This record gives sequence, structure tokens and C-alpha cells, in this order.
Amino acid sequence: MPDDPVESNLQPLLAAALREALELAGLILETSLIATNFGICATVDEKIVVKAPDWVYIPTVEPLKDGVIRRSYTPNAEGDRPLVVMEFISETEGGEYSINPYYPYGKWYFYEQILRVPIYAIFHPKTNCLDIYRLIDGRYQKQELGADDRIWLGEMNLFLGVWQGKKAAMTTGWLRWWDKDGNLLLWGQESLGLERQRLVEEREKTEREKLRAEKLANKLRDLGINPDDL
Repeated sequence: MPDDPVESNLQPLLAAALREALELAGLILETSLIATNFGICATVDEKIVVKAPDWVYIPTVEPLKDGVIRRSYTPNAEGDRPLVVMEFISETEGGEYSINPYYPYGKWYFYEQILRVPIYAIFHPKTNCLDIYRLIDGRYQKQELGADDRIWLGEMNLFLGVWQGKKAAMTTGWLRWWDKDGNLLLWGQESLGLERQRLVEEREKTEREKLRAEKLANKLRDLGINPDDL
């Protein structure tokens, strides 16, 4: 096999997992837009600039006409600016930290100075390192994660952090959401697992209660009392 760097198949899984948890928790509104590798456009000095972040969340966008597929998005012209933009670092340099102020512009410069995205997250899957930058006074300032590798994003009313575990047959670090009480927003398979566990526990409880009832009935019969007469 050649030793040339290739894109990681983990990137689309990371993006899908972030959306899945929000969707199952009922936190995605019909007016919101969550997309992966989706063109975000802006016109600067009469030139169209397009960047495709690995994950983007936009609170409110204008609805499209029936049958029309959204193929790109232009902030202000079509709705809100992105609230959160995430980039997942691959083996190939993608300019995630680039502050190039000239066309076609670095991603960092584009998100910070042109779109002015409030939250910029950069995740390094290889090292499980999550960098969070918040737009303060027109510049991105790095935010510190807590001891649990999570950070509170008030704009989302959620914690974002790194979770070690298995999904899609891959055991690695995943980006996960937690609510304000510290409860993990579950993936579909996890929710099904909890539901199965609940059903098993209920069935076991029913069996235990049935056994107790039978033992009590037998004791009553030993005392000459017909439990059916009670």
C-alpha cells in the first residue's frame, strides 16, 4: 500500500453521530440546518468564496420551495449565520488553522472575520484533542475544557466533549453532547439498548412478584385457607 495520507472514514461518522443525538433528543427544529461538507458561501470583493466545514449548525434558515434541494447556503441572504462550525483534522492539511487574509482565504479567517461564526471547534481524532474557540471582541479566543473533557456551550444549551467508546464497529474518541444536568444525549442504538434493558427488568420484576404471590398462596393453603376465597 502507498504511504500517502488519505482522508479518514471516521469524519462522516463523527458528523452523523453529532446530528443523530440532537435529532433523537428532539433538539433540531424544522427551521434549523445541520449539514456536513456543505458549501457555505460569501461574496467578498465581488468574488464568491465557498468553504465546506465538516459540520455546521445554523439555527434558522429560510424555507425552500417544495421540491427544491438546498445545495449551498449564504448567510444573511438565506437566514442566520452559522452558530457552530466544526472541522475534523485528517491526515491531509486542510487549512483549519489558516489565517490567510487573501482570496481564497484560510478557513480560520473565513469563519472568524468574514462569517463571524460565534463558535469554532477543531477536533483531532488521532489524539482526541478538541479545541474550542469563541468569538470575543472580533477574534477567536481558545476556551478551556473541563476536567471531564467537556465545555458548556450556552448558545446550544448543551455540553460538548470527547467520549471514549464504540460506535459503528469503531472504538475511538467521539464528540458527544450532554444536557445541562450532565446527562449524555444518546444515539439510537444506545436508546434501544436501554429500552431492551428496561423491558427485561420489568419482565424479571413481574416474575418475582408472581413467585411471591404463589408462595403466599401456598402458605395460606397450608393453613387451610383457600386464597381464592380472599
